Amino acid sequence: MNVNGSVALVTGGASGLGEACARMIVEGGGRVALVDVNEQRGEALAAELGAAARFYRVNVADAGEVEAAVAEAVKTWGGLQIAINCAGIGASQRIVGKEGPVPLEGFTRVIEVNLIGTFNVCRVAAAAAAAGAPNAEGERGVIINTASIAAFEGQIGQVAYAASKGGIVGMTLPLARDLARHGIRVVTIAPGVFDTPLLGRLPEEVRRGLEASVPFPQRLGRPEEFARLARQIIENPMLNGEVIRLDGGLRMGPR
Repeated sequence: MNVNGSVALVTGGASGLGEACARMIVEGGGRVALVDVNEQRGEALAAELGAAARFYRVNVADAGEVEAAVAEAVKTWGGLQIAINCAGIGASQRIVGKEGPVPLEGFTRVIEVNLIGTFNVCRVAAAAAAAGAPNAEGERGVIINTASIAAFEGQIGQVAYAASKGGIVGMTLPLARDLARHGIRVVTIAPGVFDTPLLGRLPEEVRRGLEASVPFPQRLGRPEEFARLARQIIENPMLNGEVIRLDGGLRMGPR
């Protein structure tokens, strides 16, 4: 699948990993539907990227909103071949605190956005890609999901986040098998600590500690490095049903 000439939908596309992927698509000659809840940043990025980009304000966990955005992208550009799921939220809470058990609503919200939202986009994007014509190798589309190394080494306070990302890891192979007959590949990237708005809110000493924990290169990952891997996945037809860690060799401890 070539980026050049393809149409992509990128969730969480207004910032961080999603923004880097959106830029990669446009720079590679593709067109991109930016999906995010941050209307101000999304509109600004779409304006910067020009005619090859459109912004849609969408809650990824809302079936109707996702269906409408995909339908509009297909109507605008004639099809959809690529979906990159970067939308997600984080939470850090111990399951039992000073006031008793953690409220259930926080866990539910993280699962709703990160896991259900990812599946919601997968199902709608896959249907749109399946309706398109295959390329010379019989390929119709590529879906890239974003997990986290927390899926494997979730730290204290990361129960909800780790569970949501573990669910994405668990979906990868079944989705790939399910969609194989349509010529649609599914691959998940599990990033380590990346310099995104989610980490940007942390105190500087915490950021320095995270950088020091990465074996090599001893720094936070750059969003464009995530996008570079996403492009390789799109363009390499043998990458399918796999979870790829992108973490500089980092293995998280309990804290």
